[in-house]
Amino acid sequence: MQAIVRDGSFEVAFQDLYGRAIHAVQRLLGDRDAAEDIAAEALARAFADWPRVRDLPHRDAWVLRVALNLALDGLRRKAPFLRPPAPIDAGEVATLRVALWAALRSLPKRQREIIVLRFIAGLEEDEVAESLNISPLTVRKHRARGLAALRKRLSIEDEEALLEIR
Repeated sequence: MQAIVRDGSFEVAFQDLYGRAIHAVQRLLGDRDAAEDIAAEALARAFADWPRVRDLPHRDAWVLRVALNLALDGLRRKAPFLRPPAPIDAGEVATLRVALWAALRSLPKRQREIIVLRFIAGLEEDEVAESLNISPLTVRKHRARGLAALRKRLSIEDEEALLEIR
C-alpha cells in the first residue's frame, strides 16, 4: 500500500473539489443527499491515491469523472445509497429529467461519458479530452453523435434545452 504524504494539498483542494462534485452529481440525480454521499466517496478515492492524483494535469476532471461514474453506476444498479426520487408533480422539467436519464442510458458508453462530463459536469471540451485520455476531435465527434441521438429521442432542438433540464 502506498504511503500517504501529508503535505496539506488534499485539504486545500478538498473544498473546491467536493463542492464541484456535489454540484455535478446533484444535477444528474436531482438529490442533494445522494450527491453528497457520492462526492464524499469520490474524494475518498482521490485521497487514497492522492500522491498520483495530485499531480495529474486533469486532477479536477478525474475527481468529477469518478463522482459521475459512481452516480451512473448507482442509477444503473439502484445502489442503496441512492434514495428514490421524492414524489414529483407532473411538471415538464421533472418529466424531462426522467426522459433525459433514459436517453442517456441508451447512448453508447463513450458518448454518454462525454455528454455527462461536458453538459452535466460543465467541463470544457479540452478538459473532457484530458480526463478520458482522448483527442479533442474525438470528443467533438462523440458529442455530436450523442447530442444527435438525444435530440432525436427527446425531441430537443438545441443544447440550451439540455442545460435547462439538468
